[in-house]
Amino acid sequence: MAMTDSYLATEPPREDIDALPGPAVLEFGAPWCGFCMRAQPLIASAFADHPGVRHIKVEDGSGRPLGRSYRVKLWPTLIFLRDGKEVARLVRPDNAGDIARALNDIDGGSNAAAA
Repeated sequence: MAMTDSYLATEPPREDIDALPGPAVLEFGAPWCGFCMRAQPLIASAFADHPGVRHIKVEDGSGRPLGRSYRVKLWPTLIFLRDGKEVARLVRPDNAGDIARALNDIDGGSNAAAA
């Protein structure tokens, strides 16, 4: 499992996300979103030390039920999950350190040196 480069056009059902085992990150955004594009290098940098974390990149928008179920308002929104439960959330992250710390929280602190 590595960082995902492209957005899923068809989002997974919330029930599937709630049933995910282990650490995962939901990234809500859109391929044309400037904030999302600027965040990609930061997300990639933080994910480099967490190859075991599942990354699910979901194209969000009006009427998309998964984003609404998480009350996503701005992009990108990163939701950090452990065993399907939200542990942390970052909205429009602007540094890799914040992302790395949230990844450490869901990945068992396996990369505490990066925090």
